[in-house]
Amino acid sequence: MMAEPLTGIILAGGESSRMGVDKGLIPYRGKPFVQHIIEALQPWVGEIIIASGRSEYDRFQLRRVSDLIEDAGPLAGIYTGLFYTKTRGNLILSCDIPLINASVLAQLVAHRAEPFQVIQMQHQNETMPLIALYKKGCMRTCLKLIESGERRVRVWVDQLRSKAISASDATARYMVNINTPSELKKIESWM
Repeated sequence: MMAEPLTGIILAGGESSRMGVDKGLIPYRGKPFVQHIIEALQPWVGEIIIASGRSEYDRFQLRRVSDLIEDAGPLAGIYTGLFYTKTRGNLILSCDIPLINASVLAQLVAHRAEPFQVIQMQHQNETMPLIALYKKGCMRTCLKLIESGERRVRVWVDQLRSKAISASDATARYMVNINTPSELKKIESWM
């Protein structure tokens, strides 16, 4: 039996206040962050959606969708991506993880048939809800939370049937998110 198709959703609508520039478009090893993420997703998904109101992302020639709800942070991006996706399973990634690779995502994909609404990566005791596989059906609870004024993704995930996949220290380095110029400088010295 063929596995159900998946969609990749990249969240690229953040303010990037600590970085000072749009994180998804920062060059790293000759490519914007988002291009690295696209390449990690491609082996696993049939379509990639970029959740961003910025037309600069049109250069990637992928479907781009603007948040359906203004000023609601990453929850709005997740809700919007889930609203537009046509698949039950969706790999959702933030735009600030340029080291992510297909083998990390394989760990999430391996559990996609399990009866969880979200399957997220975890390192030590820290869960990573923006490196996760979400089922489309959980968007209803996302909308309710946004309408209540909540903006924290972890608060939403805590209300869902979730599973965390533990990453080794070696794998965790591929999941680091880059929020500041000093964090970018640090990863430029790796590999």
